[in-house]
Amino acid sequence: MINIRNLSFSYPRSDKVVLDKLNMYVFDGEFLCVIGHSGCGKSTLLRLVAGLDLPTEGEIVVDEKKISGPSIDRSVVFQQYSLFPWMSVRENVVFAVHKTGRFTKEEGEERAEYFLTKAGLAHVMKDFPYQLSGGMRQRTAIARALAMDSPYLLLDEPFGALDTKIKKELQILLQNLWKETGKTVIFVTHDLEEALLLGNRIVFLDEGHIKKGKKIGEQINSCCCKELGQADCMALKEELAGWFK
Repeated sequence: MINIRNLSFSYPRSDKVVLDKLNMYVFDGEFLCVIGHSGCGKSTLLRLVAGLDLPTEGEIVVDEKKISGPSIDRSVVFQQYSLFPWMSVRENVVFAVHKTGRFTKEEGEERAEYFLTKAGLAHVMKDFPYQLSGGMRQRTAIARALAMDSPYLLLDEPFGALDTKIKKELQILLQNLWKETGKTVIFVTHDLEEALLLGNRIVFLDEGHIKKGKKIGEQINSCCCKELGQADCMALKEELAGWFK
């Protein structure tokens, strides 16, 4: 479980308070979507949970340990793919798995191939990142994060730069892999439809605080996956859109 306690953050030499005494729990196995206006601190919150930045005040406790920096227990997927260009798709994933120290060489290779296959990349394992489409590169990044077997998966608008068709495919892939692995996921997005499709809880970040929150049932996820025009999905989307006003 992630316990965020009285978390505040300001950038050095800036008077702007990005996060202000924020308190929140993220429960084990939860798929939490964080939404909010541009510049509200969504990505900052994710970076703090990842340990890439440190809070000005307060603390983040993960499994009763205070975060003081990055950890192999928290895998991060950004909008930019961050793949090593001199390594093949398979080598990128194997390298990350080996760095965790959790698996033998053979186990790491098996996990890389398993999750790359799950991500629909079995036919390009030997290719290099420059040979892949944007969607394939992001599939590789997600497969890498899952293959590392970190209990926490942090994603910062990972599908924001992709076209609609590829985005929908990756959303469904991510949701299926989450259900299969039981990871705890924090997913930052500005897309209400994406939040309704993926999350089992959505929170709204505004002015440095969590202002709203709502649990989302699997029935709604499935409904939104098929057609957002259905009544329940439309009503929820309208409710979430009202949070932004």
